[in-house]
Parts: sequence; C-alpha cells; structure tokens
Amino acid sequence: MMPPQVADSEFVGSESCAQCHEGITRDFHTASHALLQAKGRNASDMGCESCHGPGSKHNESGGAARTIINPKKSPDVCFQCHLDLKGQFSLPSHHPVIEGKVSCTDCHNPHKGRAVPGGVQSLLSDNQQCQQCHQAQRGPFVFEHEASREGCLTCHRPHGSVNPRMLTERNQTLCLKCHFQQQTASGQILIGGRDHVPLLSRGTCWSSGCHEAVHGSQVNSSLRF
Repeated sequence: MMPPQVADSEFVGSESCAQCHEGITRDFHTASHALLQAKGRNASDMGCESCHGPGSKHNESGGAARTIINPKKSPDVCFQCHLDLKGQFSLPSHHPVIEGKVSCTDCHNPHKGRAVPGGVQSLLSDNQQCQQCHQAQRGPFVFEHEASREGCLTCHRPHGSVNPRMLTERNQTLCLKCHFQQQTASGQILIGGRDHVPLLSRGTCWSSGCHEAVHGSQVNSSLRF
C-alpha cells in the first residue's frame, strides 16, 4: 500500500519525528506496528510517515494543524492495510467508526504494545478494553455469566456483524453453542434439565422474559432481571 499523501510535502524519515514526539518514538519498538517498519534509505517513507504522510511541511511549520495526517480523525488510513475490517464496519451492526463517533485508536494503540489488547494470550484484557465504554457490563455480579470470563469476543464481533448487537450467532443459536440441549423421545428439548419447547418460540433467550441479565445478575442464578 502507498503511504498517505500530504500536498507539497516530502518524506523526511522517522528520526525527524522523534525531535518533537520523543515519548511516542521511544516506545514504538514495543508496538505491533513496529514489526512492519522498513529499514534503510530505500524505505525512508516507511515508518511514522507510512501512516501520517510525508512530514516536511509539518516540520517546517513547527507542527501546524493540517500539515500532517492524523489517523484518529479518519479510519481511511487504517483501512489501507486493514481492508477486511472496512467491510466488517459496513455490516448492519457495527461500532460507529465509519460514522466518526468512534476511532480505531479508542480500542487499539498503534504506537505502544500490542495493537490487539491482550493479544491471543490474555482475553481478560479484551474485557477491560470493552468495558471502558460498556461499564454496565463490567460487574461485579453475584451470579456471573461464565461466558464473560472467556472474553467479550466469545459472543461479539467487535468490528461488525450481520446479527444484532454485533453477536457472532443469531438469536438462541448463540446460547446453544455452550448450553447443551437434549431432545427426548417425547419431543421435549431439555436445556439445563428443563423443557424449553414452549419457550424457544417466544424469541431470543434474553428478550423473551427469561434470561435478560446476559452478562450477570445480582439476584438470580439463571441470569434473570
């Protein structure tokens, strides 16, 4: 992908950025994006400027506004590499990134540490990241939904989904991935030892008046109320 462009500006190299942004460049070697940083004279435009555009005008103006690209203002820079996520943000249920109400950097730090919170090793970090905004789902709960311990991504696709609430599966299909069902010879569908045949037709598990407190409940072990 070509780096973003700034009119009448030239590439100056990442070392120039460090003169003013030492705090960012000092820790950048720990960032996931640092693995993409090219080395050598033939790649002088690949580094800070691969996302922020050429920096000569920014330097000459002493850091004036609109002389450098700020990806936080628009996801288009991120989409140059993460084109698959642009498609996900176009699905019916999604975080409002394209609408400008949420930024990629609200969830992902491009300059330090893992760009994906917790990586694949600590799903708890995923929860902490989501709960910065979704505080009502944080708890603590007297009766916790065990799925929450596995991480928000167990049930939700954070960039976008065809299902409401960015769910990975539609309706009760999501719940039945974990909650074993048994069909008896008499036609009963047992979930948790109770026949759910008359209940499954009433809607989703959380909207039919049964398990409204899907993240956790303070009063009911069946996640009600």
